[in-house]
Amino acid sequence: MPRQVTVWNENVHEREEPEIAELYPDGIHGAIADAIAEDGHDVRTATLDEPANGLTEDVLADTDVLVWWSHCANDEVQDEVASRVVDRVHEGMGFVPLHSGKNSKPFKRLMGTTCNIKYRHGGETERVWAADPGHPITDGLGESFEIPATEMYGEPYDIPEPDRTVFISWFEGGEVFRSGVCYRRGRGRIFAFRPGHEAYPIYYQDEVQTVVRNAVEWAAPTPGADAVYGEVAPADE
Repeated sequence: MPRQVTVWNENVHEREEPEIAELYPDGIHGAIADAIAEDGHDVRTATLDEPANGLTEDVLADTDVLVWWSHCANDEVQDEVASRVVDRVHEGMGFVPLHSGKNSKPFKRLMGTTCNIKYRHGGETERVWAADPGHPITDGLGESFEIPATEMYGEPYDIPEPDRTVFISWFEGGEVFRSGVCYRRGRGRIFAFRPGHEAYPIYYQDEVQTVVRNAVEWAAPTPGADAVYGEVAPADE
């Protein structure tokens, strides 16, 4: 079923660092959007420097799943925009923060924790293991796949206990990390996925694209009973 997907990217590294622009000539958001569009979804992109950071009320109202990439400009997102994203997740919009999107204002507010980690640059190999092989986000993957060079993220990861831990990563330096975790907040589904450091062509890798596409399908709004809040009359009289 086609979904309305918005891919948000701060789009800072691509504008300021020539080597990143060469790696992602259409921006990281462009590479991610192209992969998602292969499934027939209606995909738009939005970036930090647009009015309302590209995430107006109208844009978010017309978004089934918001895929979010950020890194160095997390604090530059307007508080009003972050609150708008959180509200839409509670209403049922799916939210897929990628890589350092774990430090984004919306994700940290939805988690209620610092989301702190340990990390190390240097281009280490990462092996991503399917810790929950029956989960829909693992469809089309083997028991593990390798990312040849990336930034290391290591435990402890200051997040609430996930509803499901879909992926666990091992790095050649010895660290491990819960690299794919699921939550539900209100009616909305959240999947945070670790891979995607801007200095490496990770979003062109087939397995990573598969995970992102599967996450969009999983996080999309689902039907259910209407929610009623506030003061009400007795249901039975």
